[in-house]
Amino acid sequence: MAGYTALYDACVLYPAPLRDLLLQLAITDLFRAKWSAAIHDEWIRSLLKVRTDLKPEQLQRTRDLMDANVRDALIVDYAALIPAIQLPDPNDCHVVAAAIRGRCDVIVTYNLKHFPAQEMKKYDLEVQHPDEFLGHLSNLRPEIVCGAVKKCRLRLKSPTQSVDDYLMTMAKQRLPDLVGFLNHHRELI
Repeated sequence: MAGYTALYDACVLYPAPLRDLLLQLAITDLFRAKWSAAIHDEWIRSLLKVRTDLKPEQLQRTRDLMDANVRDALIVDYAALIPAIQLPDPNDCHVVAAAIRGRCDVIVTYNLKHFPAQEMKKYDLEVQHPDEFLGHLSNLRPEIVCGAVKKCRLRLKSPTQSVDDYLMTMAKQRLPDLVGFLNHHRELI
């Protein structure tokens, strides 16, 4: 398993298409993926607010599968670190505390402004938009990323998605660089 460790913030686990791809990549051993129970609670709570058709039990099952299938992903025992962390939004301090305890290298989040670079330097943490994170992985191991995308796309049954459909789905996730990369490798996905 690679030594590079990424903490997934709740906002990247919230949308199912991105969550599916990030989890598929997490089991490739290209890097280690981490999260906490509080991060799970946050993405599930947010999703249930807008998706009234979903039941908490369904998302609990997803959570359980994530924890069971991504090796050593769940970070615990970080609460004591939270009071020392200073961020623009105090509600994000638990994310940094979990990243520190989990010995993460990067926090993958859409909320870059919530994690100022100067503050993150104190903890030797980098913060990346998911498009940047996926771009680095695509440059490092394009065949692994394309294989993961293909598995995710082919899993979609109701409805199925063509390559163009899948690229449109990823574009809606605000991942323009990934979409460009995938469009150039469409025969592999």
